Amino acid sequence: MSEGVTLTALTGLPAIRPGDDLAGLLIAALDRQGFAAAPGDIVVVAQKIVSKAEGRYVDLATVAPSPRAEELAAITRKDARLVELVLRESTEVLRAKPNVMVVEHRLGHVMANAGIDQSNLDVEAGAEPVLLWPEDPDASAARLKLRLDAHFRARLGVIISDSVGRAWRLGTVGLAIGAAGVPALVDRRGDPDLRGRPLEITVVGLADSVAAAAVLVMGEAAEGQPAVLVRGLSWSQGPVPARTLVRARQEDMFR
Repeated sequence: MSEGVTLTALTGLPAIRPGDDLAGLLIAALDRQGFAAAPGDIVVVAQKIVSKAEGRYVDLATVAPSPRAEELAAITRKDARLVELVLRESTEVLRAKPNVMVVEHRLGHVMANAGIDQSNLDVEAGAEPVLLWPEDPDASAARLKLRLDAHFRARLGVIISDSVGRAWRLGTVGLAIGAAGVPALVDRRGDPDLRGRPLEITVVGLADSVAAAAVLVMGEAAEGQPAVLVRGLSWSQGPVPARTLVRARQEDMFR
């Protein structure tokens, strides 16, 4: 799909606050770096700044935990108010043990704590702020793409990424939770392998691969580089949103 890929952080982005024009800030950052659009360009944006711009804050001081949240808090040793928010953002609790709460997020992703974040948040957001995922990450990506395309007179890809853990491996990796203008999932079934044998099961998670690469540039702590330009990829399939990456429940091999 590519002979070489480059990843470049978009520098100079300010701290993002609710109501900020995130698309405008990304455009300004690209303009400062002399960006000229090319086919296959993708802007990867960290979920955190998308959620911040969309005002997805909740103040834990305003949350009243339910009896179920209190029960799970006793098991997980987590703040019952945080557990309550996890329940509100989830459809099922899959695992609860000390310091661990794995759920099915309302968007279908299986993950810890429903993606709720407590790090690097603005104190102005509340006495005890936490940050939720965007309401609809694919729609958020589409809105950013619309503005970027109009300004640069191009067809860019946009991916919204978050860092997640994995059940059978240590460490976090980037995951695409929203996508627009790119095929999040590329079906290679029927394509020939090196010896001409048709591929039977190969479906590539393109958006996840790009998100994972971009997180290496973004960093995971205090780097302050929440947007990355990825160049050099090519594809022939039409756009597919990130929600298609979620395995359907009837295909889940472990529940």
